[in-house]
Amino acid sequence: MAQKSTHKFKAEISQLLDILVHSLYTNKEIFLRELVSNASDALEKYRFKASSADNGGDDLPAEIRISVDKDAGTLTVVDTGVGMTREEVMANIGTIAHSGTAELTRLAQEGKEPLDSLIGRFGVGFYSVYMVADEVSVTTRSMEQDAAPVRWTSDGRTDYKLQELDEDLPRGTRIEVKLKEDLKDQFTNVEHLKSVVTRHSNFVNFPIFVGDERVNTVPALWREPKFQITSEQYAEFYKFLSFDTEDPLETMHISVDAPVQFNALLFIPPKNTDFLTGMNRDNWGPDLYVRRVLIQRQNKELLPEYLSFVKGVVDVEDLPLNISRETLQDNIVMRKVSSTLTKQVLSHLEKLAKDNGDRYAEFWKEHGALFKAGYMDFIHKDRYAELVRFNSSASDDADSLSSLADYVSRVKEGQKEIYYAYGASREALSLSPHLEIFRRKGIEVLFLYEPIDEFAMDAIREFGEFKLVAAEHADPATLDEFETVEKKDDVEELSQDDASTLDKLLARIKEVLGDSVTEVKASKRLSDSPVCLSNPDGHVTSSMDKIMRAMSKDTSVPTKVLEVNPDHALVRNMIDIFKQDENDPFIEQAAQQLFESALLLEGYLTDPHALVGRIQSLLTQSSGWYVKSK
Repeated sequence: MAQKSTHKFKAEISQLLDILVHSLYTNKEIFLRELVSNASDALEKYRFKASSADNGGDDLPAEIRISVDKDAGTLTVVDTGVGMTREEVMANIGTIAHSGTAELTRLAQEGKEPLDSLIGRFGVGFYSVYMVADEVSVTTRSMEQDAAPVRWTSDGRTDYKLQELDEDLPRGTRIEVKLKEDLKDQFTNVEHLKSVVTRHSNFVNFPIFVGDERVNTVPALWREPKFQITSEQYAEFYKFLSFDTEDPLETMHISVDAPVQFNALLFIPPKNTDFLTGMNRDNWGPDLYVRRVLIQRQNKELLPEYLSFVKGVVDVEDLPLNISRETLQDNIVMRKVSSTLTKQVLSHLEKLAKDNGDRYAEFWKEHGALFKAGYMDFIHKDRYAELVRFNSSASDDADSLSSLADYVSRVKEGQKEIYYAYGASREALSLSPHLEIFRRKGIEVLFLYEPIDEFAMDAIREFGEFKLVAAEHADPATLDEFETVEKKDDVEELSQDDASTLDKLLARIKEVLGDSVTEVKASKRLSDSPVCLSNPDGHVTSSMDKIMRAMSKDTSVPTKVLEVNPDHALVRNMIDIFKQDENDPFIEQAAQQLFESALLLEGYLTDPHALVGRIQSLLTQSSGWYVKSK
């Protein structure tokens, strides 16, 4: 056996090793991920060199084996990779990170970032083993012809020992870790090691054995050619990844070479996990891999939150292992991957909507509420506008969906606006006074059932040459230009005398209601209802106003315009009563009743007692008149 030689570590390396040796709070199991990753790299190098030249390859299987000796308190990782010569050992593990070691030491000492997020960024993945080891021995033989085996040994403190061996060893590297006393039980537990490998290294491209059992049995499908993969394999992988029992609704297998190289396998689940309202609120984001090695589960930088229903994996070529969370957020490669991935998902949804409307409707039913939160993605505003769906007055039921493009295909000649209205349900909207003129003119209105729908409409604003306009803000004069398709009962026009009386009646109603309304005026939009409320500014809808007030905890009732329908029978009766006696108490009673009824329809009436009492009084009087008339 050749003589041993001892080599001192440099001062900054000794500092770093001291930090690693005495690390208490870091995720210690990542050392195994780093050793497996190094072993995988060694196997990849051997495969490349053996295929490119005659290097005396042998029949050794390309694999990684992890074994333990509980009695001795050791863990061993063996690979059949390229191996190292004496010079390569000194270059690769005899010194740490030829540049940047001092910076790493400084960051670790400051403690601003977790130690496990620093390991790997500075090329010190191997040395993470000293978080769990009292001593490490590396025995390696290079694949090069006539290369002598070499053993490197160190306790990770001040020096390392290096010796050439006379033994005839197979190609590859054997790392034997003598575990710290308090960690022996944990890291000689075979089941625990299997879970660590499955969690961090499951998709490494070579077999990994813990004991005699292969652990990484699920292939990295995202790295395989698409034409070789069956739908059953995709479904099996999705279930493995998501723990779902159903097949995915959609599968996206993505391979990108520019502007950055990455592979991804993404899935749209068949059911909504409802993380926004339930316990799964944070349970989203694709898993991030670097060259098959897991870097971060559920990375939330890869896709915007409104696409968080997407599950899957993204494998990037040009990122360092174990890059920190803070660096991920600022990394230009990550930003390019995120931008490209978002476009790919939106393109897939666009193709689905075009090719299979029924399947897209399935997607929308489950994930549409979440997707609509993308109204703030101004970069993809036009694509977002193409993909959103709403119920419509032109639909047969509340489940049918319409796109903005569908709406445009049905507009009337000369129509330049897309109209929408918010309501709790289709039934509620059918009773909305603001939609009476649209029914009369046969003009389609999109129905919005969720508060977020209005934010979406406000963000889109325009679709092609059409402006998006809330129904209650539509200009009655513009709508009146269209032909009437739903005729109302003939109503005699007001005489000049009655028209004058109406003006006085409206002034009297304003006097009764006082500061509760800004104005009382004759309406051009109503046909079936006697009154409605409208916003004086003509910009904020009633529903949006309620949302804004709820956010600011404003419980007051907003002051609006009361619009009165001159053709309604009740208003005509009020005109007659007013002509006979301007101070008739019925005028005041009716004014209050109509106003509070309008408040009730708008959802602003917080105390219905007066309204109910007034209704009962009116019913009592009218029933008395009815009995006398019999």
